[in-house]
Amino acid sequence: MNSIMIDFPDEFFTERLLIRMPRPGDGKIVCEAVNASIEELKPWMKWAQDKHTEYNSELGIREAHIKFLSRENLRLLVFLKDTGQFIASSSLHSIDWEVRKFEIGYWIDTRYSGKGYMTEAVQGIADFAFNHLNANRLEVRCDTKNTKSKMIPERLKFDLEGVIRNEDLSVDGSELRDTYIYAKIK
Repeated sequence: MNSIMIDFPDEFFTERLLIRMPRPGDGKIVCEAVNASIEELKPWMKWAQDKHTEYNSELGIREAHIKFLSRENLRLLVFLKDTGQFIASSSLHSIDWEVRKFEIGYWIDTRYSGKGYMTEAVQGIADFAFNHLNANRLEVRCDTKNTKSKMIPERLKFDLEGVIRNEDLSVDGSELRDTYIYAKIK
């Protein structure tokens, strides 16, 4: 079956969060969150080396919207359910629809970190993947030096399957980095 024919909800809720696909017009709020968090994102995200513009953020949102609809990449925006405030972005990417395998990536607006929102969002996304996408495998990959990022799969009882050594370059290209691979299977 062509993955574009797979139907599933484009939004869902957790206890405190609304998680949904990106929509045209979301660029402004994403731009504000990235720029507020740029110093924390810089060491880990190649796309966060410079301040973002509203135009580039909106372009990225519209591209993510199209990829969501075509089922190539499922970017998800995270909002507080009570206020509607945008707080984080995540995605199900590196998708293999035959195996039903997905990788979860994420970042949070620094102003909302430390409150358990990202852990709740990743748990919600994992539940969504297993219950609506029939996932057989979910992975979280992160730099071994990114202690905040690795705490999330550990809290959620993902298994550490291993470390890929010299797997990537640091964002500034100055050194080889190792990557943790955490996984949860059906």
